[in-house]
Amino acid sequence: MPERPVADRPMIEITNVTRSYGAFKALDDANLVIREGEFFSLLGPSGCGKTTLLRMIAGFDNPTTGTIAVDGQAMEGIPANRRPTNMVFQSYAIFPHLNVEQNVAYGLKRLRLDSAEEKRRVEEALGQVSLNGLGKRGATELSGGQRQRVALARALVMRPKVLLLDEPLSALDKKLREQMQVELRRLQQAVGITFVLVTHDQYEALAMSDRIAVMFGGRIAQVASPKEIYQRPVNRQVADFLGGMNFVKAEIVEEQGASLVVDTLGFGRIKTDKPKAFVRNGSGATLGIRPERLRVLWDDSSAKFEVSGKVVERHYFGEITHLIVEIPGLEKPLSVTETNDFGADDIPVGSSIRLAYDPEALVALAD
Repeated sequence: MPERPVADRPMIEITNVTRSYGAFKALDDANLVIREGEFFSLLGPSGCGKTTLLRMIAGFDNPTTGTIAVDGQAMEGIPANRRPTNMVFQSYAIFPHLNVEQNVAYGLKRLRLDSAEEKRRVEEALGQVSLNGLGKRGATELSGGQRQRVALARALVMRPKVLLLDEPLSALDKKLREQMQVELRRLQQAVGITFVLVTHDQYEALAMSDRIAVMFGGRIAQVASPKEIYQRPVNRQVADFLGGMNFVKAEIVEEQGASLVVDTLGFGRIKTDKPKAFVRNGSGATLGIRPERLRVLWDDSSAKFEVSGKVVERHYFGEITHLIVEIPGLEKPLSVTETNDFGADDIPVGSSIRLAYDPEALVALAD
């Protein structure tokens, strides 16, 4: 399915929002704009404030200070059932005594639609989530993936402007979870409304989102596209949370506008972009390079930029192998990810190895 373009028009505007519980700040001065038609993820570890923020958008909790607007309308004083949002919970909350179509129709009852219109909207919602023909099936007869689809249909049948998803895939096994990630993204593209997903799974957020807000300790650390957050994390905390990252100490030689020239013991002199949040504190700096950006050089092959070292560990993961390689001059060994089609899984521990790299893959990180 071709990607549906995301509009520039704001759908959710979060301005200086703080949520305090006594002296504890679950959310601390959050500012965020989520666009119409966007698949947006709130990503971070447990306790970072992402679910608190989602619940405040939904109307289940209120900011201590600050404002939240949805589709240009301030939400202060508007209860959850009057907001243009609907929420899919982690537990799905399917009613066991109702069949599929009764579960989906539950929220429509307060709209007092005629029976024909109610039936039409239920069938439309079931079709959106690929549950056609299962309307009479009992809730207890459904698989985990089917229950998740019923919860989605029950939310979509209300035709919200924003669908809020609180870790809706966490109860599924790995294979079904990955399948549902694809289906959920396809569904969002088809219906075209704004989806806001809360997840602690970085790979889930990277696979599904137009943009991601990474959160720690109640604060938003970075908002960007999945590619930018992965390749250009704003600081070491974001870099460490999203996938594997090798950290390399460096000494600043020169600042050149938006660039830094640094010396490293393992990789020599590097010129790199200065991170947006960079504040110089002495002459030290930290660079990061992803394990997959280091490539094994085989036999007599060579590269313009390469380092040599010794394999000290090898971990096999089916299609890939992680090599842990000691490099002279570096405090910690490098993690290297290689696909196994060239025999990375056969490289002996203790062997000498050469690694190619692109200097542009070494990214300067703010502390």
